[in-house]
Amino acid sequence: MYKDLQYILSAILLLLVGFSAGADVTVSYDVSAFSAVGDGVTLDTAALQAAIDACHTNGGGVVRVPTGRFLTGTLTLNDGVNLHLCRGAVLLGSTKLDDYPKRKARYRSYTDNYTDRALIYAEDARDIAISGEGLIDGQGAAFSGEYLVRPYMLRFVSCEGVSLEDVTLRNGAMWTVHFFACDRVYARGVTIRSRCNKNNDGLDIDSCSNVRIADCDISSGDDAIVLKSTSARPCSNVVITNCVLSTDCNALKMGTESNGGFQNIAITNCAIYDTRLSGIALEVVDGGLLDGVTISNITMRNTGGPVFIRLGNRARPYQKDMEAPGVGALRNVSLSTIVATGADATGCSITGLPGHPVENISLRDIRIAFAGGGTEEDAKCIPEELPEKYPEYRMFGTLPAYGFYIRHARDIRMDGVSLTTDTADARPAIVQEDVEGLALTGIRDNSDMSPTTNP
Repeated sequence: MYKDLQYILSAILLLLVGFSAGADVTVSYDVSAFSAVGDGVTLDTAALQAAIDACHTNGGGVVRVPTGRFLTGTLTLNDGVNLHLCRGAVLLGSTKLDDYPKRKARYRSYTDNYTDRALIYAEDARDIAISGEGLIDGQGAAFSGEYLVRPYMLRFVSCEGVSLEDVTLRNGAMWTVHFFACDRVYARGVTIRSRCNKNNDGLDIDSCSNVRIADCDISSGDDAIVLKSTSARPCSNVVITNCVLSTDCNALKMGTESNGGFQNIAITNCAIYDTRLSGIALEVVDGGLLDGVTISNITMRNTGGPVFIRLGNRARPYQKDMEAPGVGALRNVSLSTIVATGADATGCSITGLPGHPVENISLRDIRIAFAGGGTEEDAKCIPEELPEKYPEYRMFGTLPAYGFYIRHARDIRMDGVSLTTDTADARPAIVQEDVEGLALTGIRDNSDMSPTTNP
């Protein structure tokens, strides 16, 4: 007994010494100690939330989810909590909508029209994380209907210091992860497999600043990584690197919702495959400014339209009773070192509006192989302006150029760009209309013809 007491006193002494020396002693809360069952049948929401609340109340730490299948409704993360899913741990989203109480965010945006429910939710929280090698399965196929009856999987609103590391996210009912109006966002090593419902975006980065996304593997039913600004706050200071992306929609996208705009964005070293729409889509249609975007070292395989750049004027306000925004601006974009194969016959486009050109767009060291098959009639067509139409790369139909159609633009530079087709195509590689300052060097196409101008 004396030795046991001596051992306990020694352990306490070591702990005190650790605190006095500034050691990083992280307190852990195992959800099993809060009566979480983990059998996949018992609803463990209350037990899981109790562990989260205890962790927060005591100054933060790690909430540990061990091996098991933990059925749950909405969980709310608070300051200082790291929800850690051990290998073999599964958080199962409940299939009952009533287990997801409505949580209307205090910061207003157009997403008020989408849904006010989420499997994991945080608002105005600091230094929170979800980590580990476990799995979150939203069981999203169980939900049907439009937006308001399908919860987000993860939603973080007005948070500072949000981290996602190593977890796997599967089968969301709607968007998988929505970072909204957050600062200091970090996502690394996240795997997303979500194609079971509508609007199955991978990562939505919305009105956020100081964001780092790295080493993610995403296969999604809707846009894989998409930057939005559904409020007046811009997306700014964003880095995306080393990601593998496949989607039924767009792989790397800015817009469609662009009210606050996009500034100082860098994307590099990504592999895109089996993507139905665009590999890279840069869109400003609800006002806002896109300024300072650099995208480099991208490979694409079997992507419908590798590059789509559009300044339009849908002019949708982000709140009711607001005036419609004016035409935004899109400028200072650099695309370089891009290789794309298996693009379809539509072609790529870079388009503004009359009196509102896209400006200062640079394309360098780019190789794209298209399907080809365009006809002489296709080459003669002049696409409609369609300022209010939802922007997608097929919005103008088959383009008069098999490579790039450029309209209402200023200061466009293309250097070392190779545009070829797998089958014969009667269209030229590049067609320009209402373009001021088009500089072409080192262009390789099917026939070595010079670019033409629409009448």
